Amino acid sequence: MAKKFGKRRKPRVSDARDLFGAPPPPRPAARPASSTPLADYLAGELPGVSEGYVVLPRSLAESMSLPWQQQLTGLLAQFHQAHRGLSWPLYRVVPSREEKLVDLDEEQLAEAGYIVELDTEGEMVYRERSGRRVEDPANTTVLVSCLDPIPPRGAASAASAETSSGPGEPPRAAPMIIPPAPVWRSTPVAQSSS
Repeated sequence: MAKKFGKRRKPRVSDARDLFGAPPPPRPAARPASSTPLADYLAGELPGVSEGYVVLPRSLAESMSLPWQQQLTGLLAQFHQAHRGLSWPLYRVVPSREEKLVDLDEEQLAEAGYIVELDTEGEMVYRERSGRRVEDPANTTVLVSCLDPIPPRGAASAASAETSSGPGEPPRAAPMIIPPAPVWRSTPVAQSSS
């Protein structure tokens, strides 16, 4: 049977690239996804992050929005579930600041694990507890405990109440709304005439 509308021709392709359409747009030159995103993030200079630990002040975490707290609760539950078999120690977290060794008094030196003594020439010699001499005490920084600048739970509302009463004044009592005392009106009793 013959073709109805004539001979069918193949379209001529002048270039092989025309067969596949326009090339895709170039990909943006972004950083590739990391295989260690948490380690990468924690490697920066962040508050509460040291070489081995991440500390979240509880009062700050509990003051975050409800969705944030719910997400963190889920993540911590997964973390504790994954590591439930470990024998967890108790951790003592002490707020600390960095200080130069030469700026510390004897009590702070002892807390940091150092002692100071005078040598035969009258110069101060700083030593570790092991007795090893510190070669450059002026450029040696150590951690020394300090007062916690982050208020504990509930202290933020107490601090705001204290500032509302004025500096140096004791906090004012909250006003009480007491309704007026009820008034009982007695009706005069009609005297009966006898």
